[in-house]
Amino acid sequence: MSSDPWGRVDETGTVYVRTADGEKVVGSWQAGSPEEALAYFERKYEGLVVEIGLLERRVRTTDLSAKDAMTAIDHLRQQVDEHHAVGDLDALSKRLDKLVETVESRREERKAQKAKQADEARRAKEALVTEAEELAQSEQWRAAGERLRALVDTWKGLPRLDRKSDDELWHRFSHARSAFSKRRKAHFAALDAQREEARRTKERLVAEAEALSNSTDWGATAARYRELMAEWKAAGRAQREHEDELWNRFRGAQDVFFAARGSVFAERDAEQAENLKMKEELAAEAEKLVPVTDLKAARAAFRAINERWEAIGHVPRDARPKVEGRMQAVERAIQEAEEAEWRRTNPEARARAEGLTGQLQDAVDKLRKQIDAARAAGNDAKADKLSRELEGRQALLDQALKGLQEFGG
Repeated sequence: MSSDPWGRVDETGTVYVRTADGEKVVGSWQAGSPEEALAYFERKYEGLVVEIGLLERRVRTTDLSAKDAMTAIDHLRQQVDEHHAVGDLDALSKRLDKLVETVESRREERKAQKAKQADEARRAKEALVTEAEELAQSEQWRAAGERLRALVDTWKGLPRLDRKSDDELWHRFSHARSAFSKRRKAHFAALDAQREEARRTKERLVAEAEALSNSTDWGATAARYRELMAEWKAAGRAQREHEDELWNRFRGAQDVFFAARGSVFAERDAEQAENLKMKEELAAEAEKLVPVTDLKAARAAFRAINERWEAIGHVPRDARPKVEGRMQAVERAIQEAEEAEWRRTNPEARARAEGLTGQLQDAVDKLRKQIDAARAAGNDAKADKLSRELEGRQALLDQALKGLQEFGG
C-alpha cells in the first residue's frame, strides 16, 4: 500500500483522498504501481487548481457575466465534489465558496452601477426633453434647429431605459421636435407669403417710379417720389433674388428724374442769380432818388425804374425780401414826400406837419438807439438793416423840417 498526506492506495488498487469528512474513494488503479496511481490523481488535482486560478483571474480582471461565472463555478465544484483527484479538496471548495461570494458581490456592484447608469441616463434624457420642449417655443429658427439636431445625436448615445420610461420620454422629445418643425414651417411659409406680397407691391412702385422718371412737374413729382420711398420701406423685403433687381430699377428711375430736375434747377438758379444782380442795380439807382428834392421828377424816375424792375424775372427766394425791401423803402420815401408836399400846400396841415415832424424825430431817435443796441450785441446784420431804414426816416424828417420851415415862412 502507498500513501501521501492527501491520499493513499490500498492493496486492492483502490485510491482514497482524505477530506474533512473522512476518506473518500477517488477511483481504482490497476495498470501500474500505487505511486503512479497517486501521481495520476495528484495531476488531476493540479489541473483543478489551475482551472480555479484561471476562473478567479477572469472574475477579477474581465467583465465575465455573473451567470457565466456561476456556471463555471458549478462545473468545477462538481469535479471537486466527485473526488476524482488527490489533494486538498477542502481548500478548493473554500476557494470556490469565496469565488461565489466575489461573483455575488460583483453582481451587486454591477446591478448598482447599472441602476446608477440608468438613473443618470434617465436624468440626462429628461434634461434633453426639457430643453427640447423649451426650444420648441423658440423663434431662433436656425440656432434652435441646429441645437435640436445635436440633442438627437446626444440622445442616441445614451443607454436605453426600461421600455415604458424610454418610450414616454422619446414621445415628449419627438413631439417637441415636431412642434418646432411645424412652427418653423408655418413661419417661413408666412414669410414667403409676405415676401411675395412685398414683391408685388414693389413691382407696382417700380412701375410708377419709372413712369414718373420723365416728368417735368418738379414739385409734385418729387413729393410723390418721397411717398413712394415711404411705401417701399413699409412694404418689407421681397425674396432675395428679386429685391436687388427691383431696388436697382426703383433707384434708377428716381436718379433719372432728379438728375433732370437738378439740371433744370441749376440753369434756373443761374438765371435767378443774374436777375438778382439786375434788381440790385435798379434798387441802387432808385435809392439815389432819396432824399427827394424834386417830387415830380422823383415820381417819374421811380415809375420808370419800377417798369424795368417788373420786366425782370424771379430772384432766389432767400434774397427776395432784402432786395424788394430796398425798393419799398424808396417807394415809401416818395409817398411820404408827396404827403409832405400836400401838407405844405394845405393851410390846415401845419399842425399835422408839426406832429409828423415830432413823430419822425421820435422814430429817428428810436432807430438810433436800436442800431446802437444791435451793434453792442454784435448783430451787425440787424444794425445794417435798421441803418437803411434810418436813412429813409432821416430823409423824411429832413423833408418834414424843411416843410415846417416853409409853413413858418
